[in-house]
Amino acid sequence: MNKRVYGVLGVSSIMANWNADFSGFPKTTTSGETYGSDKAFKYPMKKMWVNEGEKVIYIKSLRLEKDKKGNVNLIPRSLKERYEYLFDIEDLKNCKDSTEVLKNLFRAIDVKNFGATFAESGMNISIPGAVQFGQGFNKYEDTEPQEQQILSPFRDATKTTDEKGEAKNSTLGTKIVSDEAHYFYPFVVNPDAYNKFVKLEVTNGYTEEDYLKFKKTSLVAATAFSTNSKEGCDNEFGMFVETDRHLYLPNLTEYIQFEKGEKQNIISICLKDILAGIESQIQTIEIYYNPVTTVINCDIEGVKYFNIVTRKEV
Repeated sequence: MNKRVYGVLGVSSIMANWNADFSGFPKTTTSGETYGSDKAFKYPMKKMWVNEGEKVIYIKSLRLEKDKKGNVNLIPRSLKERYEYLFDIEDLKNCKDSTEVLKNLFRAIDVKNFGATFAESGMNISIPGAVQFGQGFNKYEDTEPQEQQILSPFRDATKTTDEKGEAKNSTLGTKIVSDEAHYFYPFVVNPDAYNKFVKLEVTNGYTEEDYLKFKKTSLVAATAFSTNSKEGCDNEFGMFVETDRHLYLPNLTEYIQFEKGEKQNIISICLKDILAGIESQIQTIEIYYNPVTTVINCDIEGVKYFNIVTRKEV
């Protein structure tokens, strides 16, 4: 791939919890800003790739194990076990060739995009990813967390309240969501990250096909990933600025503003000043959004606009 790509991916969260901290509340900085980690965005992408039959290493998978007492337990695989399972290898310890391991790692779509740290069986391999995400900060100022009480259909057998020593009532649970939040993630795609591995002949580098797979999945993974807390989270925005290979741009989320409208939300993009004088090094700029819910105000010309749902040009 003979270009760099800079961009922003947006996720809306309506009565949902896009990325919770250990207390269950949406993640915030010490100053109170709501944000989502890069892991929160990558995980739905990995799940989607798994469902499509792609090889994904860095994702939780389970196996059954019988203990000494004969009990069968469901436990997560270790990294070594996941590697052996994915590439049909009997025992990684028997592999003394790092070249073979590197080639296998690059066959995994998550490693090809996001890189890997692989320290197993005497090997210490580090692959800086071609795709790098920043943190996704919420740009909607009126976000408020909502705490809901949920009644369980079961009693807690550990509670003793009656003469028989049994609990009489069902237990209560809690679900915490944001009433509304709009996260914007910066990212960059740098194919030069794999140059040294291309020289070692363990990969063909980051290709146009790799990029198109990433692009396709990044625009739909949040919407496709439906769990109890993530239902209500949708891909609402995507911007892809394709540039010459040696052009370097700053974090583009700093030039994006979100405003809540009465009927439609407004996303304003102010790139005119930052791109002044380097227009010839910009190959294309594409913006994906939902024209039913959102209006885009962009101060530069020549942008191609697409419906994020249908992928048709607007």
